[in-house]
Amino acid sequence: MADRFIEVSLEKRGVTCTAKLLDDRAPLTCEAVWNALPLGGDVYHAKYARNEIYTLLPVFAPAEPPLENPTVTPIPGDLCYFTFTDVQLGTASYGYESAAAHRGRPTVVDLALFYERNNLLINGDAGWVPGIVWGSVVDGLDRMADACQDLWRSGALGETLSFRRA
Repeated sequence: MADRFIEVSLEKRGVTCTAKLLDDRAPLTCEAVWNALPLGGDVYHAKYARNEIYTLLPVFAPAEPPLENPTVTPIPGDLCYFTFTDVQLGTASYGYESAAAHRGRPTVVDLALFYERNNLLINGDAGWVPGIVWGSVVDGLDRMADACQDLWRSGALGETLSFRRA
């Protein structure tokens, strides 16, 4: 199979990076994401995992992928896939507004980009939260990391995180 690439963008900030899908390590997840592209939604900056931005989406795969190529210590440039229930994301400590688009969905997909080092996927309410590493940024991570820092300091309201075929 030929290598497949996607673009990951912060739309309002006009910043895009390119990632290679890790078809050899997470084939089911890569296929699910690829077939659903383009994807996107409101962006959030992680509170617990540190250097992570993500969007919460409705389920888009015919069947949720298994935990292939898992990690609890993502590195810069990792794209991760998580699945949560509405109950897992329902506590006030997560900071989601009551009108957040994912509210009321029984299952929520979290597509995340890790942009810097020293991430640890542990949650005070749930413990370890392994994610599926399904892609790796190969170009533009430096620009994206700067935009992510700006997002952290300036705020995420009105910003969209999007994924599309390159």
